[in-house]
Amino acid sequence: MPVYAADPADPADHDALLDHFLDTHDDWDSWRPWSDDLAYATHETQTLRIERHHSAPATETAWTIAAYATPVSDRMWHLTATGATPTPMLQKLLHDLADGYGWDTAVGQSLDEASVTAATQPAADAGWKHTVQGRWIHWTAPNGEAGIQFDAFAAQRPNGALPTWLLWAGPTIDQPTWEIAASTHTPSTLLANLVETLAHGAVARPTTPLTPHAHQHTTPLPALPATAAKRTSSRPL
Repeated sequence: MPVYAADPADPADHDALLDHFLDTHDDWDSWRPWSDDLAYATHETQTLRIERHHSAPATETAWTIAAYATPVSDRMWHLTATGATPTPMLQKLLHDLADGYGWDTAVGQSLDEASVTAATQPAADAGWKHTVQGRWIHWTAPNGEAGIQFDAFAAQRPNGALPTWLLWAGPTIDQPTWEIAASTHTPSTLLANLVETLAHGAVARPTTPLTPHAHQHTTPLPALPATAAKRTSSRPL
């Protein structure tokens, strides 16, 4: 059955996924702040950062990915995922970050129609319903249990609080089981690969719906100082 119909992921699965990623990618380092609820991973360039919230509820932000042009510059783009996001979606995300898809973005340029089309092509290929509702463009699975939302208003305000992209699954977009939200300049290749997994990926387990929630999105992660990527604790993630 489709990835979006999978059982909500267990937080332990998310932690194990991040541990495996760090164990198999020497160009990433991990560190902890004062709170045991949080863990961070940073690429050796100090321009790509992962924040993992271990105790986040299933319907709130448990992952934040942020990219920077330099270690001390403003953020280029960011992406968040809630605690119930299926493991295959996060596996694909981490795989693409490791393969360098986190940097193929045009900073300072407007998001054009070609980029939107490229990001959503896998959904179109899967026959997902395409609709326009005011400022929002939707691609929805045939059974209505998953979709993609593009917010044209948010796309014109890349530094705003609203996400430009929303990948979701659940009863409705307003009552999602899980969601991935992304900012305007999130690379279209990265988005397209996530959409491909959402639309065409398969798993074996059925869905267990969760309680509806209001969308949760984290505040911007600050740019990293030159020393921030060093490991500050020997404790494993």
